[in-house]
Amino acid sequence: MFTHRLVFPASVLRGRGAVKHLGAVCGRLGQRALLVGGIRGIESVEARVADQMEQQMVSYLGHEVFNGECCQEEIARLAEVFRVQGVEVIVATGGGKALDTAKAAGVACNLPVVTLPSIAGTCSAVTSLSFRYHQDGQFRDMFPLTYGPAAAVIDADILAQAPLNWLSAGIGDTLAKWYEYRAISDMNALSGLSGVARTNSELCFTLIEHFAADACLAVEQGKANAALEQVLDAIFLYAGLTSIMSNGAHTGAAHALYEGFTACSKTRHFPHGLLVGYGNLCLLALENRSDEELHSALALARASAIPTQLDHLAEGITEQDLADIIDRSLSAPDMANMPFEVDFAAMQAAIERVNSLSQTLI
Repeated sequence: MFTHRLVFPASVLRGRGAVKHLGAVCGRLGQRALLVGGIRGIESVEARVADQMEQQMVSYLGHEVFNGECCQEEIARLAEVFRVQGVEVIVATGGGKALDTAKAAGVACNLPVVTLPSIAGTCSAVTSLSFRYHQDGQFRDMFPLTYGPAAAVIDADILAQAPLNWLSAGIGDTLAKWYEYRAISDMNALSGLSGVARTNSELCFTLIEHFAADACLAVEQGKANAALEQVLDAIFLYAGLTSIMSNGAHTGAAHALYEGFTACSKTRHFPHGLLVGYGNLCLLALENRSDEELHSALALARASAIPTQLDHLAEGITEQDLADIIDRSLSAPDMANMPFEVDFAAMQAAIERVNSLSQTLI
């Protein structure tokens, strides 16, 4: 009999000033800590990480810069760094790709990972999945990990200091939890875990619908507020729980279109959540949702600084570029989750409808 395997983070600390508990968390896990992340992520948190390790008498080994792509080669490289340096606990910072790489390398070495996201772009800080790519940035697969983070430290004060486009990316990725789960599920036959996933995904949408605008204002001002905390809970906790409860099988055409965008050099390095956020709108068009519902979704996307037109993603996307993007999306595993067949003409028409309706918004 198949057992549905659920992997939760061992501990989640959230709210303003959560980083003040980082040292105590790490001290329970090991005595030799290394910080891993992108350059900007490391710069934004390293002083606080080093201070926390010193307070708890944990040896701080400095930092290791992530090379920018969550590929198997980088996972193997980091794993070797951990072995050579005798690392006992990994502090991972940055966005989804940096966290996913550190998580996978930690699992390879059987080491605990504490995630300290410096941007709120995805729910990666709490999940036991790594989105892997090829070295050139093209999507490879969703790689399940044998265990999740030992702890996640979600500090609203740190995340309020990040550029707005990263919060927008997190909002786009989190909205997909509802838009995609609704599209691929039989809403009349939800029970047990699928019912919990459905409830969490709808809660994600509700929180963002109510609080996104004020949360974006908080980030623009660089100061956390209650609305930002609500949106961060949606991005990390409730979206993360949706991923965990559904074992990663909650994605559809929005993520498939994202995978298509990674096939194009003009769009593949655009933030994951912003591409997914645009894909959400195309998903609604694929489902033949009403103009009224699409206008509402477009307005929410625009209020959250999510792209609503192709030319918001990159300049100079040609017809051939778009054809390649669509072709790749149609062959993506996520597209197979859709309850109806999606062909080239349907996807092209959906993109055209979104672009057209977006232009009518005031």
